[in-house]
Amino acid sequence: MIALAAYQPDFPANLGLLIRLAACMDVPLHVIEPCGFPFSLRAVRMKALDYGDLAEIHRHLDWNRFLEARAGQGRLILLTTGADMPLFDCRFRPGDCLLLGRESCGVPAEVAARTDLALRIPMPGGGRSLNIALAAAMAVSEASRQLARHP
Repeated sequence: MIALAAYQPDFPANLGLLIRLAACMDVPLHVIEPCGFPFSLRAVRMKALDYGDLAEIHRHLDWNRFLEARAGQGRLILLTTGADMPLFDCRFRPGDCLLLGRESCGVPAEVAARTDLALRIPMPGGGRSLNIALAAAMAVSEASRQLARHP
């Protein structure tokens, strides 16, 4: 199984979409605070509609607590527009966790330095970046396909 992690998300609607993705694809979602909005599982579950109760959500008060909780659980893989390695060149493993940065500014250098791998989604159309939930869906789908979890 893989996991998703949202680093200090800026927008509750995007976090709601990540919760829906986590529920539909049966992957745990880690929310690393502080968020750019008042965070409560109840409020975010409302944004995720009826998917909030289906998702496995783990709340971490800060980056260090997230790292402690994830210790020994597999690679931490950052999705970023600044990576050299394309998503489709990665060979995913069970236990991998896909880390998503803030919508406004990604992750700080010290967070990126703690990851095991950085991936970018190729965009041959020339766009700068994708919506964070869309990028997460593409990465989860590729990892799931590789790990034979896809129906």
